[in-house]
Amino acid sequence: MQKRSLVLVGILALGVSNSQAQQLDLIVAGGRIVDGQGNPWYRADIGIRNGRIAEIGKLAPARARRVIDVHGQVVSPGFIDMMGTTSVPLLINRASAESKLRQGITTLLAGEGGSVAPRKAGVRDPEDAAAGFEWHTFGEYFSLLEKKGIPMNVVHNVGAAQVRRVVIGDEDRAPTPQQLEQMKELVAQAMRDGAVGLSTALIYPPGTYAKTDELIAMAKVVGQYRGSYMSHMRNESNQVLEAIRETIHIGEAAGIPSHVFHLKAAGEENWPLMKEAIALIQSARDRGLDVTADIYPYIRNGIGLTSFLHPRHYAAGSAPFLKTLGDAKVRADLRREVETTSDWENWYRHVSKNWDNVLVVGVGPGLDKRYEGKSIAEIAKMRGADDWSAFFDLVQHDSVTVNPKSMNEEQKVLALRTPWVSVCTDAPPTDAATATYAHPRAFGSFVRVLAKYVRDEKVIPLEAAVRQMSSLPANFLRLYDRGRIAPGMAADLLVFDPDKVQDIATFTKPLSFPEGMPYVIVNGNVEIDNGRFSTQNGGAVLRLH
Repeated sequence: MQKRSLVLVGILALGVSNSQAQQLDLIVAGGRIVDGQGNPWYRADIGIRNGRIAEIGKLAPARARRVIDVHGQVVSPGFIDMMGTTSVPLLINRASAESKLRQGITTLLAGEGGSVAPRKAGVRDPEDAAAGFEWHTFGEYFSLLEKKGIPMNVVHNVGAAQVRRVVIGDEDRAPTPQQLEQMKELVAQAMRDGAVGLSTALIYPPGTYAKTDELIAMAKVVGQYRGSYMSHMRNESNQVLEAIRETIHIGEAAGIPSHVFHLKAAGEENWPLMKEAIALIQSARDRGLDVTADIYPYIRNGIGLTSFLHPRHYAAGSAPFLKTLGDAKVRADLRREVETTSDWENWYRHVSKNWDNVLVVGVGPGLDKRYEGKSIAEIAKMRGADDWSAFFDLVQHDSVTVNPKSMNEEQKVLALRTPWVSVCTDAPPTDAATATYAHPRAFGSFVRVLAKYVRDEKVIPLEAAVRQMSSLPANFLRLYDRGRIAPGMAADLLVFDPDKVQDIATFTKPLSFPEGMPYVIVNGNVEIDNGRFSTQNGGAVLRLH
């Protein structure tokens, strides 16, 4: 598969000016074009050649190998998922791409605190190895993706926690000077291989153990390659403003753009902080700093159940700590700590100390799959136990994912009305046929913005929403040849009916594809074709060079 650079190179050499004499691969005809830059829509045909937009105007159908007449539906740039967690499911099972493509996502940003690389030499991930894949660097992983073929584009961050784990392990301590140099070199290698930036998840061990100076040192390396810093911040609740200041400081100290993953103010007592959080980022932008954020359009977040206990308990590794949870005294002490302290990201407080507000969405081996889709309180009743006993029994397995109800609609509206806020799913590509449960954001986030916040509630205009889901993230990621409709741009395009587009996924039935988006085109390849998932593999690994 041909490698594609993130930098817009050679557009003027594409022959657009004399293309009237050349055959087109595809014409998308009769659409209302929403160009991704916030301009009002207009009617025109779009001609595609060699994976790029060659012409826009009134185009003769006979000039193309194929014509798709969209009959006045909207044609927009493909959407960019600013937090798609991982691309590994695309490598193992291409059907997982449907969860992204059917909501209009043509490009996925992967990597948070963890990332697919680097991996320690000689260490193999059992699940990947079972599927017949092995890699240690981004270069090796990207080659696997390109050889396999993927239906959508992917870009990757190098995770600071991943780097830390390779060099230090899961210990709660600072790196030695020699270890910090090793970490910086691993970041440099990732950037040379084509990673777009450094990402962190600072509430999850071992990422939470990293001090600000350590992160700045790695971010400065990223700056040498024109990359960015992106963060699931150290706090998203009562200390969210302090966490934002740290994020801004890291980007400013390294001289690179910074981005806040899934901006929120979790916990009812903290909801008023959302307005202050947006004002804080705006003030940084007003003084010339490139700072942005994204959200997902749901009031429940997703997190590992182990995060309901203080991260300091995992300093020697999660396995030794979790073994102690069988002791009644340990449980009693931990319960007291959770109920009475707030010097950390205390998710129990964020759900108003109500286990009914904690929905279990994924369980690992050894647990009953019937727990998925039920709250901790409901599971307690199924087990004939009290809520806290059920919690500790589940958390011991270190494989339980939950969706706590921690946000409100007002903060979503505030964020969407902010022009530098983009959209994410905060979910991996998910195969609806094999998965047992998921957060509905995995299947509905981007279409939910179009249906709920644009059409039904009129929070923002269509043109603004499309810009926030296309050119805004493209610009931050330096994808300068994507995110907008213009001659020379990559042909990542969507066709949808704004009156009919609708997210279907709910918390009780999350594995449901949205409706009203019949065509999704990736690099000129029709990946969703009149509602059908095609056999094309038109996606590409997009590298920062």
